[in-house]
Amino acid sequence: MKSSKIFKNGVPPLSALENQKGISTRSKSASMLPYSNNKRKAEASPPGEKRKRSALGNLTNANASNVNQVSNEKKSKVHVQKTFTRNRAISSIPEENENILNSICPVGKNPVTKIQTRSSKIQSNVSECLLPIAKSKEDFLKPLRRLTTSEHIELKTVLDQKNENVCKNIPEDVEDFDKENWNDPFQVAIYAMDIFNYLKEREKDFIVSDYMHKQIHLSKWMRALLVDWMVEVQECFELNHETLYLAVKLVDTYLCSKVIQKDSLQLLGAASLLIACKFDERTPPLVEDFLYICDGAYKQKELLTMEMQVLKTIGFDLSMPLSYRFLRRYARCAKVSMPILTLARFILEFSLMDYGTIQLSDSKLACAALFIAMRMSKLKGWNKTLEYFSGYKFDEFDEIVLLLNNGLHKKPKESLNTIRNKYSHKIFHEVAKIPLMTNATLMNDA
Repeated sequence: MKSSKIFKNGVPPLSALENQKGISTRSKSASMLPYSNNKRKAEASPPGEKRKRSALGNLTNANASNVNQVSNEKKSKVHVQKTFTRNRAISSIPEENENILNSICPVGKNPVTKIQTRSSKIQSNVSECLLPIAKSKEDFLKPLRRLTTSEHIELKTVLDQKNENVCKNIPEDVEDFDKENWNDPFQVAIYAMDIFNYLKEREKDFIVSDYMHKQIHLSKWMRALLVDWMVEVQECFELNHETLYLAVKLVDTYLCSKVIQKDSLQLLGAASLLIACKFDERTPPLVEDFLYICDGAYKQKELLTMEMQVLKTIGFDLSMPLSYRFLRRYARCAKVSMPILTLARFILEFSLMDYGTIQLSDSKLACAALFIAMRMSKLKGWNKTLEYFSGYKFDEFDEIVLLLNNGLHKKPKESLNTIRNKYSHKIFHEVAKIPLMTNATLMNDA
């Protein structure tokens, strides 16, 4: 993997920008000449030839009257030409064939057809299009009728019945998070449960297999370095966390199907980040920005080619279930504080570097990270509310809890410290400095 050079905030030093000089197409001698504002008069068109068209005259409609006059002249010329050709064609018929012509088309009995001009067609089409517009305008200007008391009660009864049908299966000892946000349209509480159940069903479509045995040019350590670099890029560009998780998922999905060289691994990471930014970010970085963070190791054509290869490999299906989305959902249902959620985010993000987690379920990974964060914050373990909204009991992901906790206890390496340094900042409540728990203490009273 080629070396990367990332400057602070993704911006090169000022000296590098000052050294770039623009290329001027003017010669030095031309720039030394005195400036004159006297313009050369336009040459008149020779008599008998068409007048030269002024620059952008037809585009800007600066001389609308002249344009209309010229168009009328053209129409008249065309009409005269057609009349001349018709007379010429009739006069070319031999005299002995006149009787045949009269028998086919007798004089005085020729069918008269009404010629429909282009302007008449346009007017008819416009009038037909304006009819529904006028009708809709009339309907819009009509005063709205207020609901009567009986209609209002009937509508409220229907909505209450839908609410009861959605919430009737919730156990009594479970705190209904969706019901509390029922009137918030941004929470889509009526569909939230179905949405995350659908995402859980889609997990089987994005299972990542063990691919390292066929990647003869790569290793688990190199993948960890790539993920660490991608986290640094995410922090540098201030990208969403969903963008980072989707990019890592794209890397693993692509490596399951394609074998790449060592020097193309960083190119794959940059292309995956570019795709994820286009999918999740409101204003994604430019292609030049990703070429810059790669320290000029790749060309634009190489990056765009890798982007197309990744999209073709995944079948352009970017709606992948991500562990980060499950984590936010479960944490909100449990109503945990922001420091606890941030600690769970640190644990989950730290697991991205662990190759042993790529084959695990994203929803179960989110459950395990939230459980460890709650236990490290001296809270109780997996309660009934989390069990209902996640659909998992603790014994279904207890092995993942031990796997993530063992990864946190590994000795920090200097080349893989981006995530620890990131979550050691005050903005992230310094959750990376919280003392860890042993497996026995963690699993006690779970």
